Amino acid sequence: MFIDPHAHMISRTTADYEAMARAGVVAVIEPAFWIGQPRTNLGSYVDYLSSIIGFEKFRAGQFGIRHYCCIGLNPKEANNEALAEAIMEVLPHFAAKESVVAIGELGYDEQTALEDKYLRQQIELAKEVDLPIMIHTPHRDKKRGTSRTMDVLSEHRFDPGRCVIDHNNEETVRDVLDRGYFAAFSIYPHTKMGNERMTELVRQFGPERIIVDSACDWGVSDSLAVPKTAALMAQRGIPAATIRKVTYENALAAYGLSGVMKEQDWLNPAPIDQRTLFEGNSVLRGGQTPRIEAPVGPLSGNLTIA
Repeated sequence: MFIDPHAHMISRTTADYEAMARAGVVAVIEPAFWIGQPRTNLGSYVDYLSSIIGFEKFRAGQFGIRHYCCIGLNPKEANNEALAEAIMEVLPHFAAKESVVAIGELGYDEQTALEDKYLRQQIELAKEVDLPIMIHTPHRDKKRGTSRTMDVLSEHRFDPGRCVIDHNNEETVRDVLDRGYFAAFSIYPHTKMGNERMTELVRQFGPERIIVDSACDWGVSDSLAVPKTAALMAQRGIPAATIRKVTYENALAAYGLSGVMKEQDWLNPAPIDQRTLFEGNSVLRGGQTPRIEAPVGPLSGNLTIA
């Protein structure tokens, strides 16, 4: 079984869900993020958050995958102060919704003063609502931005054991682990962190507090990055117990701190019935035969991609 703890499934198709389920993905976490162009008003943000909490959870369940999400103001849009102020007013409402397991993605993009302001506000929100945090580390000047983020978390006395710092690479991993945080890695094709590099990092650093995710979104990305990385690790001689920790157990340990994400959610799942509707909508189109069955679930310990 695998958990993909960072997957922007609102950007993916039902074929991704089908393939992920076949490969053994039992649960996904969808963090709030930038949609590719700036949002211009609060209503568009509210509708987006409502969608990842509502319809996306329903859609995942129609293919036997449990869906959770993180709620937050992403750092790119923190630079629109008027919009950011309005979003901060509604975030506590959404943070209380069912299936929210963390506040995120938070952090820096260009490392501006406004990004810093709203990072700090959202750290305090996470403390108020007693949720873990998912951190986005910047694509540019990553090492400095990652260190700066951890310094801010320390200033706010946020427990490192309740925080996942994502998009790590070879420059940042040692510092993140040494300071007690969960270190997550986004496995992207041809960039960020590939599965071969990830395999060697696990070999070097071991499995403690390391998490593998796909961060699949609307760009060039791979919704099967987690099971593919697990398969490569197995081929390269990484022990099965280590693979399980970095592709399943550590994510559950981190986001299970929310009290929302529980292993029984997918070990004893509800039956799949594609006749079910969400606000009148189905995942099917006219003439398609609905899938009606008790979910079989993935084969335990199977690391092979068919």
